[in-house]
Amino acid sequence: MLIAAADDASARSGQRERPIESVQSRNAGEPIMAIVSLRTQRISVYDSKGWILRAPVSSGTKGRETPAGIFSVIQKVEEHYSNLYDDAFMPHMQRITWSGIALHGGVLPGRPASHGCIRLPFDFAERLFGETMMGMRVIVAPTDVAPIELAHPLLFQPKPDAAALAAARTAEAQEATRKAAEARTTAATALREATQARAPVRTAENLKRIAEAQLTAAETKLGSGISAEAKELAEEAKAQAVAKIAELQLQWDVANVNLQLRLDAVTSAREAVAAAEAVRVAAAEVAREVARELQPVSVLISRKTQRLYVRQAFKPILESPVTIADPDRAIGTHVFTATERTTSDTSLRWNVVSLGGGRSHGATAELHNRAPGSIGRDVEPEPANPDNAKSALDRIAIPQDVLDRIGNITPRSSLIVTDEALSPETGKGTEFVVVLSGEPQGGIKKRRRSPGNNFRYAHPRSFQFWRTPFGGPFSSW
Repeated sequence: MLIAAADDASARSGQRERPIESVQSRNAGEPIMAIVSLRTQRISVYDSKGWILRAPVSSGTKGRETPAGIFSVIQKVEEHYSNLYDDAFMPHMQRITWSGIALHGGVLPGRPASHGCIRLPFDFAERLFGETMMGMRVIVAPTDVAPIELAHPLLFQPKPDAAALAAARTAEAQEATRKAAEARTTAATALREATQARAPVRTAENLKRIAEAQLTAAETKLGSGISAEAKELAEEAKAQAVAKIAELQLQWDVANVNLQLRLDAVTSAREAVAAAEAVRVAAAEVAREVARELQPVSVLISRKTQRLYVRQAFKPILESPVTIADPDRAIGTHVFTATERTTSDTSLRWNVVSLGGGRSHGATAELHNRAPGSIGRDVEPEPANPDNAKSALDRIAIPQDVLDRIGNITPRSSLIVTDEALSPETGKGTEFVVVLSGEPQGGIKKRRRSPGNNFRYAHPRSFQFWRTPFGGPFSSW
């Protein structure tokens, strides 16, 4: 949300102290996650190899704090205006909750100043908007944390031959499309030839009618009282008309047979088009289904509920009990992300961002008491502790039948392990949303939507698909 224009000077001052940074040592890849540090009021954007962009931000002010937790981009609107806060301009808006928390361009006074959104420098917001994908992970952390690479047996790997199957199904769909196009071309040619074959039939019919009229005229003359000479001429005209009619009848018969052959070819071609189109539609649907299965998969394991949840393409896929050793002991909140394939193309690299367990409000209170422009100078992100992340994974046991039913793992897939339950913000059209219970949540509590967390996942035994029953409107903002 925008603030008064009087803050513009201080915002520019703050931005001079905290410039927008971009990686210079290598070419930047596609962003896979963004981490917003509430303590340092900075956003860091990461590709598969490390950070690529950094910029200052302004998060929610006291009482309307931006909630710390795990989110993702669920909507992008280039020109957005607030329905709640005086029609405030929120350019290059990237929504992370349906209740109204978003990244967007805005004025930065060098301190938390929004109603819960995350303001970005205008030019940075425009640049980020053009580079992000729907579903990109957005982590809002109490402190400035950074991902580190991690390997562990529990971190999922691609299913064998999944990519080859997808390629085969895509090739089949392309071949079916080619054959359907050929069938349509053949049908068009047959129709054109049938149209051309009608001309000789019509010509023979017209000439035959003329000859028949001439025959009728000759016969009429013969039936009247005429001279012998006129009668001879009429007999000659009649003979010529009879011969002409016989000749034209033969031409009509031949032309009509040819026309019928062409019409039969049109019928066959149309049947071939229908058959080829049915094959094309079926093959395309199979290819789309395989493509959907290759979209990133998100798995969340909650210590609070002792359950595992799976979502893909913003939809719930399945839910299952899961075993967590020593379930009464905190496990923290860890976001594991599959970043890229290894050189062998058979396995994936993973990194982890750890947010720890709940924290006190002290860090946030200190943040709001700092002077504008003094936040986060020369502060480097804190890498995750690999031992804590590995210890969290060591405590988890996932049933084999559930592992078998988790979709194929691709880059951008993720595993979230957390003490928290799913936030009520998790629902239709969202990735998993997790809010840290030990941090202020004013910015989300004041705008929480009415539908609760009452969507259903597929039962682990049936693995059928369920739709979320959210029926009420989302909050307008």
